[in-house]
Amino acid sequence: MTDTALTPPTFRLERSAHGHLVHIGADGVRSEHCVPVRAFPIAAPGEGISIVGADGHELAWVERLSELADGTRQLLEEELAQREFTPVILRIRSVSTFATPTTWDVETDRGDTRLVLEGEENIRRLGGGALLIADERGVQFLVRDRFGLDKASRRLLERFL
Repeated sequence: MTDTALTPPTFRLERSAHGHLVHIGADGVRSEHCVPVRAFPIAAPGEGISIVGADGHELAWVERLSELADGTRQLLEEELAQREFTPVILRIRSVSTFATPTTWDVETDRGDTRLVLEGEENIRRLGGGALLIADERGVQFLVRDRFGLDKASRRLLERFL
């Protein structure tokens, strides 16, 4: 039995003239409009990436981004960055009320913004003190370590946990 995790990927990626990702398999078959999907986007962002075709079927599996050639890795990282928009909350400046729905004024790694929290169930606890907060528009905000936030932010957040 061979260990496929030790075998380097046997595919290539390139961009089409329209900017779409194209998967080229070991047999030379081209699949346009493919999409990379992380299996564990928060816990292990550099591991477990599936390349999915336009029909929804997996074309390739990447155990670790680090095992890819530079050009392929760069294409995947660019595509994933476009696809995954998850601002990181650095500080909670204020909340409109302690009953939901409530509007939060927050500072993120992408600038200041407001989010509307519809209910406490839209705050998902992840491992290591991390939280994933979904606002009313479906934007996912990440708190990497709720215990690492400043005291005022922690106090506001605790009212919703």
